[in-house]
Order: sequence, then C-alpha cells, then structure tokens
Amino acid sequence: MQLGTRWNVGDEPPARLEEPVRAAIRQVEGELDGVPTDGWRWTLTWLEGRPVVELDDGTSIRVGHDGSVEIVTE
Repeated sequence: MQLGTRWNVGDEPPARLEEPVRAAIRQVEGELDGVPTDGWRWTLTWLEGRPVVELDDGTSIRVGHDGSVEIVTE
C-alpha cells in the first residue's frame, strides 16, 4: 500500500485520479447534501497500483482489476 494524499470534502480531488473515480467522489458528495461534513476528509492510498479513496465516515471507492469503480458504504 502506498499513501497518496488527503483533502477536504468539497475540495477538488487529486488530478491524477481518473474521471470514473472523480465521478464516484462527486456522487458520494452529492448524497451528503444536508449532512454536516465540516472536517470530513478523503484519504487516497494506492493498493496494487490502483487507487483506494476513503471518506472519514467509512465510505470507500475502489477500482477493480477490470477498471470498474465500486462505492462501498458502511
């Protein structure tokens, strides 16, 4: 696992993320409308060369071997 970066909910995700992952992040953030997210952050790590993006509430976005993007909520 390789550490990437962290950023606040609502901020621009890292440019090195491919558009399907960025779209998944926008989708999750859109579903948070009305939820107080002050101080919530995303964490980007890399596992086997693929991004893993996790939100402080436990939501994660993963890219499969086939390139599919999956959003997992707790």
